[in-house]
Amino acid sequence: MSEKKKLLFVCVENSNRSQMSQAFAKIHGGEAVEAYSAGSKPSGVVNPKAIAAMKELGYDLSTHESKSLQEVEQYAPFDAVVTMGCGDACPWMPAKRFVDWQIPDPKHMDPVAFNEVRDFISEKVKALLQEI
Repeated sequence: MSEKKKLLFVCVENSNRSQMSQAFAKIHGGEAVEAYSAGSKPSGVVNPKAIAAMKELGYDLSTHESKSLQEVEQYAPFDAVVTMGCGDACPWMPAKRFVDWQIPDPKHMDPVAFNEVRDFISEKVKALLQEI
């Protein structure tokens, strides 16, 4: 990876899955990655469960903000746009590659199940970084 790869992670509320994906892209990709996240209908807040789950891994998600797609389109085009099962709610964004991950929304899950989704996202991000 000679030049930075730009990634955008999109879910509906931009409060859980896409936020954790952005964090893992920064963790696993380091300086080689520019990672962004957004929501098709952003909630305006990052879920405290997501903040707690990432804090367990030493990442401070409380510094993130829930954003709309309009707020991140200035960073396009992206090397990859990853959607999280939002289907028709996710509009098109300029990118070399589009990927849809069917990841359940952990919003109402207990901490153990939430962390299973978090760890699944971590593995998906690692695999994506190997592919691009």
